[in-house]
Amino acid sequence: MNILIVDDEPLARQRLAGLVQNLDGYVQCGDASNGHETLKLVQELKPDIILLDIRMPGMDGLEVARHLNKLSKPPAIIFTTAYSDHALQAFETHAIDYLVKPIKQERLQEALQAAKRLTRPQLQQIHQHDETLNTRTSICVKIRGSLELIPINEIRYFLADHKYVTLKTSNHEHLIEESLKSLEDEFNELFTRIHRNALVANQYITGMEKSTTGHHVVLMQDIGDQLEISRRHLPLVRKKIKSLVSQNR
Repeated sequence: MNILIVDDEPLARQRLAGLVQNLDGYVQCGDASNGHETLKLVQELKPDIILLDIRMPGMDGLEVARHLNKLSKPPAIIFTTAYSDHALQAFETHAIDYLVKPIKQERLQEALQAAKRLTRPQLQQIHQHDETLNTRTSICVKIRGSLELIPINEIRYFLADHKYVTLKTSNHEHLIEESLKSLEDEFNELFTRIHRNALVANQYITGMEKSTTGHHVVLMQDIGDQLEISRRHLPLVRKKIKSLVSQNR
């Protein structure tokens, strides 16, 4: 079984590597110090199991796991954590494998033998349990079978259409399988709902006007797209635009 070790602390990676080396049937195939590097190595090395640190700067372990879950054959994930006993109850409730630092040889072997793949609902439940966990820094999209990360600050808007949502940047569009409601809940500080089918990034809103058809539309920086504002959301959007304009003065 090939194992990828992920931790932002070099000493922690070295210690885990030493523990894995002492176990029969397991081989370390690589290591990573951050989330972006992890996603790249998983696609290159295709490990069977990842020993994944939860607390890492930038993209944390849970965000990495959510992205990996979009692969057709994701690796099994064992979280490593310095959580308190109280916080660990969340993992026990959802039957997630975890290792408490400092990690002991016997406990590592048990976790490896019981390693399993995480389901999407399990990841969502864990993320919702701990309000201190960061929102994602990127949205993961699949392009020709590979994962690509789109930074949140590059996204202009999300537009829902039936079961899919279109993610729009300045020059690309991608389809993602996430609900507009879940995106709104996660990124409510960064995006404003202007219609039942649309969320627009606050930082790219430049104003609003009436279209030739008489509907109010949002104007956005860098792109000519004009998304319609529903009557229901118009008062909130107008208030948001006034607030954004005053902040930028």
